[in-house]
Amino acid sequence: MHVLVLAEHDGDRLRAGTTAALGFSRQLANGDGDQVTCLVLGDSVATVADDAATFGPVLLGSHADLAEPLADRWAEVTAKVVQSESIDILLGASSTFSRDILGRAGGLLGGAMASDVTGFLRDGDRLVWQRPMYAGAVTASVVLHGSPLIVTVRPTAAETPERRSSPASITPISIDSGRLPGSTGHLGLDGRPSHRPDVTEARVVVSGGRGLKTTEDFERLVGGLADRFDGATGSSRALVDAGLTPNDLQVGQTGKVVAPELYIAVGISGAVQHLAGMKNSRVIVAVNSDPHAPIFEVADYGIVGDLYDIVPEMIQHLDAD
Repeated sequence: MHVLVLAEHDGDRLRAGTTAALGFSRQLANGDGDQVTCLVLGDSVATVADDAATFGPVLLGSHADLAEPLADRWAEVTAKVVQSESIDILLGASSTFSRDILGRAGGLLGGAMASDVTGFLRDGDRLVWQRPMYAGAVTASVVLHGSPLIVTVRPTAAETPERRSSPASITPISIDSGRLPGSTGHLGLDGRPSHRPDVTEARVVVSGGRGLKTTEDFERLVGGLADRFDGATGSSRALVDAGLTPNDLQVGQTGKVVAPELYIAVGISGAVQHLAGMKNSRVIVAVNSDPHAPIFEVADYGIVGDLYDIVPEMIQHLDAD
């Protein structure tokens, strides 16, 4: 079995979702002769390739036309690599980035695809993929028929594997720019600058919910608490819908899936859609005025009370330490 993992990166290093996907791939390809290779695409991304090589062999496609991750171009290159390297499974993190590119690559390859995979079972020669459905209420067992298999994996499905003591090989691949699609182009990136880490990569995430009344309160309480841990801020859908927080902070079924070491839910009742995005966190702390809120059913520690009283007290104690 040969597994190819498409690298998602920031230009300098692999993102956490990709390192988790590499860990998942090692579980898949653990037999004699099995192999995991990481595909790094972009322009002037030698440092990313060096980072990926600490986990295993790397294929490096570096070209000016791949500087931005335009889905049609990256999918074209990825599909060619799958064919030339006789890849059995094309795998990536379950993110907007990978869904866009791997979905297109799957269409070019004519394979079978499963998304948001959280695990797998072996049934003889078959792989049975596990993926949540209905906001995590049930887990479906999926068997894919076709070749190659295309799979996106949730970041919570595996731990980052240990790095090698000596880097693996980095093999350049040729890019035929004349065969790359040219119907789309990159105009610019409209992003929201933040001094905090991305919510999907932070060790600590503090999320706010309907109990918060204003954007200023969110920044002062949720942001203030997160900053004490050098953590990220998250949000429930209620605050996004109310226009109090941007949608890139939303945690849940229709937002981002996170699994930090510590997740603090402030004023979040715990609707099933939100729980689907954070219930795999290692330690969950909930602050809510309703002692019967569903969030307490998954919380390791719960504090019943007014967040406007409790959170400032938590920040005060952290500052005292």
